[in-house]
Amino acid sequence: MGILKNIEWTDTNSDLILWKYPIKKDHVNKGSALTVRESQVAIFVDKGRLADVFLPGYYKLDTQNMPILTTLMSWKYGFETPFKSDIYFVNTKQFTNQKWGTANPILVRDKDYGAVRIRGFGTYSFKVDDAYVFMQNLSGTNTSFDTKQITDYLRSMVISGISDAIGECKIPVLDMAGNLQELSQIVEKKMEVDFKEIGLKLSNFVFESFSLPEELEKALDKNTSLGMMRNNMDIYTQMETLEAMKEAAKNPGSAGGAMGAGMGLGMGMGIGNIFSNNMQQMQQNQQNAKFCPSCGAQLNGTPKFCPECGQNLKPTCPNCGAEVKSSAKFCPECGSKLK
Repeated sequence: MGILKNIEWTDTNSDLILWKYPIKKDHVNKGSALTVRESQVAIFVDKGRLADVFLPGYYKLDTQNMPILTTLMSWKYGFETPFKSDIYFVNTKQFTNQKWGTANPILVRDKDYGAVRIRGFGTYSFKVDDAYVFMQNLSGTNTSFDTKQITDYLRSMVISGISDAIGECKIPVLDMAGNLQELSQIVEKKMEVDFKEIGLKLSNFVFESFSLPEELEKALDKNTSLGMMRNNMDIYTQMETLEAMKEAAKNPGSAGGAMGAGMGLGMGMGIGNIFSNNMQQMQQNQQNAKFCPSCGAQLNGTPKFCPECGQNLKPTCPNCGAEVKSSAKFCPECGSKLK
């Protein structure tokens, strides 16, 4: 029979919440030492019954610091013979960066958009707040217990709390993305009682992201775009009209088609009349344009010769060919009547 001299747990696994000390064939003797480090709690269990709880510190085991075991063992004057007991160490540090996410969207009733399905993702942290309650409700008599064995259960609790918190907070869905910190505090406060019942504490909860249905996001984007157009309608109208006029100027023969396009663009937006007047002015300018009598090329200004075929464009007397002024009524050379 071995005698336990110093009972302790050197934690090497960051995810381990509970660890059972390997008694094997050893026994606890009067004067055996127990070392409980910071962020640890030790619990003695006798025949499946939770007994004494030891907070961080160094202990020489005797009847004074083991009152419950003393009662269970019926030690009237202190234990003199070695005994066996299950000894568990519980890790009370904070377990951080636990992921959560809504596998299925949460249905929210919004006053503006009716029933909306939303999704969220984030992280949370927890710690063992009451090791005695934790062993009673979750770990039982397992030789070890880590975060992987509890994350699914805690995640379901968190998602349930999120659903209730979102439903009760009355924050419109469009404002939720801007109130993630407030939502996190609401969820953390709401889950406090549920975690306490299993000996845990939700030490931190973070809403990292929030998303709406794709159809609603597209509708919101479209509404935002229309709102920008409504607020800048004058500028938008001028830009569209200018672009249409540029296209029409490149091809004089397409003026009618361009005017039709401009009219179609203006319908429903109140710019039809403006665009139509601009196109009519363009047509009138084209009717007043001058063309070469020889090749038909359009003339800009009052050139002396056609830039396309070289035709002399100055007025001449039809009788003698002398150059005359456009305002002359008779030829100054031969006296022939011009007009």
